[in-house]
Amino acid sequence: MSVVAVIGTGKIGELVVSGLIRAGRPAEQILVTARRPERAAELAQRYGVRSVDNLTAVVEADILAIAVKPQDAGTLLDEIRAKVPAGKLIVSLCAGLPTGFFAARLPEGTPVVRVMTNTPALVDEAMTAISAGPHATAEHLAVAEEMFKPLGSTIRVPESQQDAVTALSGSGPAYFYLLVEAMIDAGILLGLPRQVAHELIVQTAIGSAVMLRDSGEHPVKLREAVTSPAGTTISAIRELENHGVRAALLSALEAARDRAREIAAQSS
Repeated sequence: MSVVAVIGTGKIGELVVSGLIRAGRPAEQILVTARRPERAAELAQRYGVRSVDNLTAVVEADILAIAVKPQDAGTLLDEIRAKVPAGKLIVSLCAGLPTGFFAARLPEGTPVVRVMTNTPALVDEAMTAISAGPHATAEHLAVAEEMFKPLGSTIRVPESQQDAVTALSGSGPAYFYLLVEAMIDAGILLGLPRQVAHELIVQTAIGSAVMLRDSGEHPVKLREAVTSPAGTTISAIRELENHGVRAALLSALEAARDRAREIAAQSS
């Protein structure tokens, strides 16, 4: 089994480490690096993995999962490029950064796979999109998929779609949390205790998501099934449409995509 090094083990990096552990990968085959020594020690204690410096990770690992902040990626690659052999697989979790960013800073022929996952990885319900970069073969994509399948679902997309993926599913959990937060507040406004409103909305969200996943029905049909003529639901939907909720979502996701593009432009 390949040795994986997670370089820059912040929130997303730790998701990968914990997922690999839950999937049965031996802790001794996982290396982690972190900017702060106390963070590295915390990860080593929590998961039983070995914390090392970046150059040691490059030398000892078969796969480098790079999870640093996008603005720190250039400095990291400057540090490690002399030690990276051309055949070593690079898996980038750096939001917004194209694989070409890595290819331009690493030895010719280095395979790069770009990955965008999300925080439901913590409960093995992530959505992870995987794209091949320069010199990445079908075998490299399969290796990346094998790494992330334990975290939830995976999908292969052309790299040109990754900024849209970032906007839709990478940032997506935050949109749902915001909606649930607002609905809980509405429940309180209507006279429900906070805990009751929380339980009602969270289970409704779970049930709705399972129906979307398992029924195979278009969301319009599922919505129509709840919407009776002259009933309560259509009255609520009218207010949502009057307040431009649909248009706001379209604008919000465009803004997230555009920000992903800005991050790439600023880092190039």
